Amino acid sequence: MTKPYFEGPGLHLPALQMVDLELLHHFTTETCFTLSDRQASHELWRINAPQVAFEHACLMRGILAVSALHLSWLRPEKKDYYTHLAVRQQDAALSSFRSIMPHMDESNCDAFFGLSSLIVVYGFAAPKASDSLGLFSYSGDDSDEWLPLIRGVNSIIMSVWPYVKQGRLNGLLHDHQQEPPQTDLPPVLKEQLSNLKDFCANSSQEPEAVSAYEQALQALQICFVRMNNRPPYECEVSIAFLWPVMIPQEYISLLNAKRPEALIILAHYCIILHHLDYYWWMRGWAMHILDNIQHELGEDLRSWIEWPTGVIDFNEKVLTNGSLQHPISENQINSDSTMPIDQGMEIPREEVKVG
Repeated sequence: MTKPYFEGPGLHLPALQMVDLELLHHFTTETCFTLSDRQASHELWRINAPQVAFEHACLMRGILAVSALHLSWLRPEKKDYYTHLAVRQQDAALSSFRSIMPHMDESNCDAFFGLSSLIVVYGFAAPKASDSLGLFSYSGDDSDEWLPLIRGVNSIIMSVWPYVKQGRLNGLLHDHQQEPPQTDLPPVLKEQLSNLKDFCANSSQEPEAVSAYEQALQALQICFVRMNNRPPYECEVSIAFLWPVMIPQEYISLLNAKRPEALIILAHYCIILHHLDYYWWMRGWAMHILDNIQHELGEDLRSWIEWPTGVIDFNEKVLTNGSLQHPISENQINSDSTMPIDQGMEIPREEVKVG
C-alpha cells in the first residue's frame, strides 16, 4: 500500500492558534508603534520584546492582551470579541506575573520590565468605571485604579533595576546627565500654581497636610516645566507619569479621604494627562477624572477647577514648547509608562527615563 505523501511528524503537530498569531502580528505591525513617540523604542517593542516573550510566556500574554485591546479600539464592530480576548490574555499574564514575582532576577528581569510597562498601558486602555477617580485602592483586578498601579509597577521595577539596566530592553531607558533645569512656564500657569499654593496653605490647619500639598505641587511644577521644555530624547509619557511616583504617601492618603485641596491639585495634573489624549489608550482620561472631581467638590469650591476644565474642554495648548507642537497620528500612539524615578522632590542630577 502506498503511504500518504505527508505522513510524518508534521501530521501530529498541534493545531495553530490563529487568534494568537493574529494578535502577535498586529502587535509587531501596528501596536508596537503606539508604545512610544521615539523611533528607537518602536524597534525595541517590535523586535526585542517579542524575542524576550518567546522565552517568557507572561510577557507574551501581556503583548497579546494589549494588542487585543488595540484591535477592540480600531474595530468597534468587534469590540466585545477583542475585549474578551484581551481580558483572558491579561488574566493569564497577571497570574504568571504574580507566581514568579518573588523570584525576579537577571534571568527574567527583561520580561518583568516589558510586562510592567504593558500592564500600565492595559490599565489605561481597559474600560473606565463611570463613577471612579481611578485612584485609591488598586487590588490588581480593577483596571481603573491607575495611580497606585503606576506607583506599584515603579516599585517592582526598582527592585530589579541593576539587571534591567543591563538587559535586552534597556534601550527603553535613558541615563543622561541632567542639564540645569529650565524654569520657563506660561504666565497663566505660573499664576495658577501660585494661587493653588496659597489656597492649600490657607485652607488647612494641619502641618502634615500642608506639607503634602506643597510637595505634590512641587512635583506638578516639575512635570509642567519638563513637558514645556521637553528635549528630543525624553518621552512625553515618561514625563507625564513622573508626578504619580513623586507625590508623597501622605498626599495619597488625602486623596483617599477626598480632601478638596488634594482633588483640586489632581484636577490641575489633568492638564498634563490631556497632552496625551491623542493616544488611543489615554483617550478621555483627563476629562473622566475631572468630571468625577467636580462631582466630589462642593459648589463653593468648583471655581478652583474651572481653569483646568476650560483648558481641556477647549483643547488649549497651555504648554507651548512641549509635545503638542508635533503630535503624532492617532494610530501612532505612545506609552513607555513605567519609569523608575527617584522619589525625592528635587530633580536629581542623574535621572532614568523609560521611553
